[in-house]
Amino acid sequence: MNPIKYAFDAVGGRSKAASLLDKSYMAMSKMEKKEVLPRTEYTGETNYAQILADNSNGLFTAEWLLDVASPNKQLST
Repeated sequence: MNPIKYAFDAVGGRSKAASLLDKSYMAMSKMEKKEVLPRTEYTGETNYAQILADNSNGLFTAEWLLDVASPNKQLST
């Protein structure tokens, strides 16, 4: 399962996610392809997981997304 795609679908798709995060559609496409949140999410520079979770109608939490979409998890799998 791609957690980024799941999160984007939960908020209404890639275009909606781009709008919520004030990023381009292409940036969302790249994030979805990598299947991880950016490094900035783990250094406190961004709060994409919280924004997406807040707009998911309760389908997931920010904590869940931060855990499953961590770049460190991808390295260890």
